[in-house]
Amino acid sequence: MEMLVVTLASLFAGFVDSMVGGGGLILVPALLTTFPNAHPATLFGTNKGASVWGTGMAALQYSRRVTLPWPALLPAALAGFVASLGGAWLVTVVSPDYLRKLLPAILLLVLGYTLAKKELGRHHTPKFTGRMEVALACCIGAAIGFYDGFFGPGTGSFFVFCLVRFLGYDFLHASAAAKVLNTATNLSALGLFIYKGHIWWHFALAMAVANVVGSLAGTHMALKHGTGFVRWVFIAVVTALICKTGYDAFLR
Repeated sequence: MEMLVVTLASLFAGFVDSMVGGGGLILVPALLTTFPNAHPATLFGTNKGASVWGTGMAALQYSRRVTLPWPALLPAALAGFVASLGGAWLVTVVSPDYLRKLLPAILLLVLGYTLAKKELGRHHTPKFTGRMEVALACCIGAAIGFYDGFFGPGTGSFFVFCLVRFLGYDFLHASAAAKVLNTATNLSALGLFIYKGHIWWHFALAMAVANVVGSLAGTHMALKHGTGFVRWVFIAVVTALICKTGYDAFLR
């Protein structure tokens, strides 16, 4: 029964995450509820062991249908990989608990800005090219990558928002690029969890298959319906993140 619950959760998480991020909103609580006595690090490692495959598959599927700025994305992915390691190391020294109360407010600002700017992310009009695009993409990769290693909830959604707001991507291109960056940060964190022995391989492998299936379905939906559909999914996921993180911070 435990295997069935977490596998179904991984399937749905992969579906949502492939479009706008936020899969951890589904899978991590499912793992924590199913295994309340397990070490959190082991559950986080198992989550990464599953989600990295779905994120990577989504990145591959998007790259076949969406033109991505690889000269900017690859250095940004490397920056995210390194920064995620730094964040994961810092969390062993400093507790991230203070972020729990701050995160709902940040997400609320993201939601408010997205709703206020009706044309935000509707058209793909990159603001920069060349070195400037590389530099800004690396800054985004490093900043959100560090956050992913240190705390994590909503990483994919933050990637999407930053790529839309600061680089001028539409939501479809931003989601595709975010999958590349998020795959790098997930790999970084997964490597650390494996090194520390915090992963249940027998669960992670079954969950990975389900996550890939969900990811393929979500990517197909995003590519079929386009940037307007992805924008509304983004709004829905960020709203759900606000509710979940607000509950965890102030009511639990």
